[in-house]
Amino acid sequence: MFALRTSLRKFSTSVIRAAGKAHDAAAGGDHHANPTLWKNLTLFVALPAIAVCTANAWVHEKEHLAHPEHARPPFVAYEYLRRRTKPFPWGDGNHTLFHNPKKNALPEGYEWNPPEGSEEHGHH
Repeated sequence: MFALRTSLRKFSTSVIRAAGKAHDAAAGGDHHANPTLWKNLTLFVALPAIAVCTANAWVHEKEHLAHPEHARPPFVAYEYLRRRTKPFPWGDGNHTLFHNPKKNALPEGYEWNPPEGSEEHGHH
C-alpha cells in the first residue's frame, strides 16, 4: 500500500510539474510548447480516468436499479396528470418527444407491460 501511495504521489507531482512547464511556455508565446506532453496526458491520464469513471458509474447504476423500490409504479388514471389539451406536433400526437414505452404512461395507461414474475414487474 505504501509503494502504491508513493508511486501515485510521484506520478501526480510529475504531471503537475509538466503541466506547469507547458503553461509557462504557452504564456510566453510558444503555443506549440510540447504537443507530446498533451498527447501523453490525454492517452495515459484523461482516457483511463474516463474509463474508470464510466465503469464506476455503470456498476453503481446496475446496483441501484436492482432494488425493488425502483420498479415501475402501477398506473393510476389521475385526471390532472397526462393531460392532452392539444396533440404534440410529432408522431401520433399522443407520445412525448422522448417517450419510453416501459417507463412513461399515456393517458390510457402503459403501452408495455412486463411479463408476470419478471424483475421489471412491480410488486407493490
